[in-house]
Amino acid sequence: MKKSLLALTVISTLLPLAACQTASNQVATAQTAEIDDKSEALKLNELTQQYFEASLARNPLMATFVGVHQYDDKFNPPLSAEFIQETRAFEQAYLDKVNQLDASELTGQDWLSYEIFKYDRQHALAGMDFNQEYMPLSQMGGAHTYFAMLGSGQSAQPFNSTQDYREFMQRARGFAEFMDSTIIFMQKGVESGVVLPRPIAEKVLPQLSSHVVEDITQSVFYAPLTKLDSLENLTSEEKSTLQQDYVAVIRDVIIPAYDRVYQYMKNDYLAGTRSTVGLSALPDGNEWYEHKIQTHTTLPLTAEEIHAFGQREVKRILEQMTKVKDQVGFQGDLQEFFVHLRTSDEFYFDSEEEVIEAYTKVKQKIDTRLPALFSVFPKADYEVRAVEPFRAASAAGASYQAPAPDGSRPGIFYINTHNLKAQPKFLLETLSIHEAAPGHHFQIAIQQEVEGLPQFRKFNNYTVFAEGWALYAESLGKEMGMFEDPYQWYGRLVDEQLRAMRLVVDTGLHAMGWSRQQAIVFMLNNSSMSETDVVAEVERYISIPGQALAYKIGERHIRELREYAEDQLGDKFDIRAFHQQVLVDGGIPMPLLTEKIQRWVASQR
Repeated sequence: MKKSLLALTVISTLLPLAACQTASNQVATAQTAEIDDKSEALKLNELTQQYFEASLARNPLMATFVGVHQYDDKFNPPLSAEFIQETRAFEQAYLDKVNQLDASELTGQDWLSYEIFKYDRQHALAGMDFNQEYMPLSQMGGAHTYFAMLGSGQSAQPFNSTQDYREFMQRARGFAEFMDSTIIFMQKGVESGVVLPRPIAEKVLPQLSSHVVEDITQSVFYAPLTKLDSLENLTSEEKSTLQQDYVAVIRDVIIPAYDRVYQYMKNDYLAGTRSTVGLSALPDGNEWYEHKIQTHTTLPLTAEEIHAFGQREVKRILEQMTKVKDQVGFQGDLQEFFVHLRTSDEFYFDSEEEVIEAYTKVKQKIDTRLPALFSVFPKADYEVRAVEPFRAASAAGASYQAPAPDGSRPGIFYINTHNLKAQPKFLLETLSIHEAAPGHHFQIAIQQEVEGLPQFRKFNNYTVFAEGWALYAESLGKEMGMFEDPYQWYGRLVDEQLRAMRLVVDTGLHAMGWSRQQAIVFMLNNSSMSETDVVAEVERYISIPGQALAYKIGERHIRELREYAEDQLGDKFDIRAFHQQVLVDGGIPMPLLTEKIQRWVASQR
């Protein structure tokens, strides 16, 4: 991840943990009871819309990120046994309702919506058999990072009126309650043996302590106050009162909330963390990892077959890298070439400004070449930005945040400039294609913009689809006239090798007993990545098991579907039409994408 896809990460991470208030359950039951003698398609559309709206009420953060602002004053309710039980009941109620529909009467988009909705409810319920709530924070994300993003004034939380500021102050109080509940649940995890590995817990500490500041003006949460003068129709006295109240919330609510969790993790939790790193070391860990594989690939794959596929790909890509080494005339073996690429200043930028400028220029180059392969384009544009300092130390090298659905905010292609040695110049083209166009920006923005798509599908996220598409998009580089420079082609191989190594390392860590150091050595031996970058990657795989499998598995599946369509259609195959078919219905599980493409191919003969 990049991990990429920050708004979608909030949705996929927090929605399964969103509280289901009893009143919401009663409303949902009453609403669904009103669906009477209507067509199966209409019943389905009403049911899924009710679910989506109820989900926003239960998950206020998701609502904000998808552009629904009526809950901007609320944070997700605190973790509790009651809320987990009610969440299970909520999911089961909607599964029962969708099972009452006659799927044989559904076609087209309605058929897809039925299959997706049912799959999601079944999978959500299966995931509740494990105790993810005992590990609510990691260096890859959690309430502590999402809240800071919102409070920075640079994300989805609006700060355009007095009411906006007041609503965020109220949300901050809910955040403090939520953070206190994470302490309770992390302690439950200590008592039951479901805890973070020590290196991961240690990475969370600076993310928390960075917000425990004495000078309020140095807090990331102070930034929105610099916009107060732009608010209209406010007297100086009103602005002064608002600023005093806002500063008080930062000082008395937000900073203490971060400090309480920091002190707990530092003084109590660390002592209870584990020396193992794999999911298989936890209670029911093997079954848990199998569930994670299904979550992130949507395919019936085993850790063993994924591991073997990854090993084959690592070997193949190394052979391609050797060809590049020979092409550029490097005298030495591949390991020496790796060292050369890691250590030579010519391959790295000198400043953050250089990085952002270079990626902005590549954006312009790519934009002119897209029409050859695509007939559908997102209406929203995207910007290139540096990752904010408060999260840069632990953030991925690059990531993408979706545009606001109403067009008020563009997509954001984030580049992490914290460590310039982790941003080699030879990654320029491939990384831009992956994160922006025609990768994540195309897939996610188009999904949000498709007319007539049910709301729950506009903001759905399947890692294998999103990341598989982005990696497939990279593979289109040469067809787009990119990668003409051998070093830029090497950059594409670097990215592909990273995804191949992920298959080996993720399964190695979580199913085969690999140590953190074993994974680090494997990646260093098979790539030119810097050690700091490798360590960050390995710790990411430790934190979010199975997510790293989605890239290469998804790309392989989309590529196989393209080859199938080309073989079946011959001269009738149109690459732009194929890409439209993949993108135009939004993200869907791979088995459904397969069936959809097969139906499309049959209709083209």
